[in-house]
Parts: sequence; structure tokens; C-alpha cells
Amino acid sequence: MFGRLFGGGGERPEADSYALPVPRRRRNGAYTLRALGDARVLALVEAADAGDWEGVKAGLVPFDLGHDHKVLGQLADLDGVQDWIGRAVEEDKEHRATALLISGARHVVWGWEARTAERAANVTQEQWRVFHERLDLAEEQLFEAAELRPEWITPWRCLLTSGRGMSLGPVVNRTRLDAALRRDPLDLETHIDWVSQLQPRWSGEPGQALAFARDAFARAPQGHRIGCVIAMAHIEEWVESEHAGCLETPEIQAELRNAADHSILHPAYVRRPGWQQDFNMFAMALSLAGERHTVRRVFQALDGARTEWPWSYFAEPEKQFARHQRRA
Repeated sequence: MFGRLFGGGGERPEADSYALPVPRRRRNGAYTLRALGDARVLALVEAADAGDWEGVKAGLVPFDLGHDHKVLGQLADLDGVQDWIGRAVEEDKEHRATALLISGARHVVWGWEARTAERAANVTQEQWRVFHERLDLAEEQLFEAAELRPEWITPWRCLLTSGRGMSLGPVVNRTRLDAALRRDPLDLETHIDWVSQLQPRWSGEPGQALAFARDAFARAPQGHRIGCVIAMAHIEEWVESEHAGCLETPEIQAELRNAADHSILHPAYVRRPGWQQDFNMFAMALSLAGERHTVRRVFQALDGARTEWPWSYFAEPEKQFARHQRRA
């Protein structure tokens, strides 16, 4: 099966060795990161875009898809994967778990695309039907992938997202969270997904998400990317709030500085493919908090590389990134 890209902490990061050339920048000095900024990921995405299953399998060799949410996300976000991945599920018995995982992850994203980002009251009956149809298939495939490869965490993180969409309730979703965290107690993407789940718009209580994020960060070793969950918890607080300046307090600024210093800016932090998204989370959170010192270091490290998320919370993400980069 496909291997891990990196081993334990302290190994020399390989991301820079495979970095894609920086594209021509826009006038604002920014550019949108593609394929996690990694040439190997780009080759993988191109094979998937061409419906080349053999090429996809070859492209997956350096990665551990059962644990690498970012690489799986590149395949899940790719329109057209749903048109051919079903054949791989049925025909490639040796790699059935991998095909099921890709198909399930794609159908979760594809389901949300059908629902759109509209408020529930504005989603049509037909959109709801397609949404649930796709999520039903996603759940079936993800559960089978998890059964075939019980050590994998990525199916459980995807099941958290589908469970929220299908309104399966707190007991079911908490069971899925626990299943993911048994496999990796400090998995960042799982924590971020649960931070979303704990927001009032998903029937959470005010303060729950921040408490959950702080508890995880308190248990993390120096240089662990779980510090990003603090940034995302504050971004989610900003999304929920009707007050644009809700994060502009000395206490929040200090908490974000501390989280950045002990995670992405710590010498032990390892820059794996897609590391720029970790930095973008802090860039957005620190900017929203009106922080003026650490945010400069974060934007300098990014050197103009913008990731789609989390800036997509803004109506004009590119302009907002450029504006905050200029301020920094």
C-alpha cells in the first residue's frame, strides 16, 4: 500500500525539494497556491483529472492517504473524479480501500456542492435530494474504507463532515470524533472540523469551540501544527459574531501570538506539502485581531502564497488577503 511521506518529528522537511515554481504574481504581490505547492501533488492531481487510475496510484506512492487530509482533499475537490473512481472501486480489489476513500471523500464534497452555501431555508427540495443521495453513498464507501483499513483516520474525518450535513446528531458525530482521535489525538483537521461542529449555527453552545481548541493546544508538543486550531476557533468566533471587531482585544492577540510561536513559528515545526495553509489560518486570524507584530512574520513566510481556505469566509478573499498583507 501507499507509504508515508514523512516519518517522526525532527526529520528534515522535504517540501522545499519539490516546491512548484512561484507563478507570476498579481499586482498585489499575491498568488493562489495550487496543488499544495508541491510538484508531486500536481502530478497526482493531473493524473486524477485525466481519469488515469494507474497514474493516480503511482502518484500516491510518496503519500499516506489514510492520514494526509491535505492530499486527499486535493482529490476530493477535483470535479470529474466522481465520473471514473467508481470503476476503480469495483475493478481494483488490491487497492479497493484507497479507491473507496477517494470516492467517499469526493462524494462528500460533491454533496455539499449540490447543497450550495445558501442558508437551509434557501436550498431547494431537489438540491436537498441530491445532497443526501451523494452523502448516503459517501457514508457507505467511507465506512467500508475504514473497515478495510482500521488504522486510517481520514475516513473518520470525512464522516464527521457528512454527519454534520445529514444532521445525524451529537451522539453519532461524537462517536465519529472519538474514532478519529483514537487514531491521532492531536490530528489538526479533525479538531478543526469539530470546532465547526461546536458553533451555534450547528447547535453548539457559545464558548464550547474555544474550550475544545485550548484543551488540544495545551496537550501539544512544541512545533505541532495543532496550534492552528486556536486560530480557526477565533476565526469561527468572528464568523458567528455580528461585530466585525470582535477579535480585536489584547487577550486574543496574545493568545494568537502564543499559539503561533509554539506551532508554525517554532523551530520544530515541519513544513510538509501544503504548510502554507497553516500559515494562512494564522495570517487571517491575526489580521482579524488587529495584531501588528507576529502577523508580519507570518506574511513574510508566506511570501504572497494565498490558500483558498480560510479566506473563502470573506466575500472577496483575494482582495482581503492582499489588503491584510499590505497592512502587515
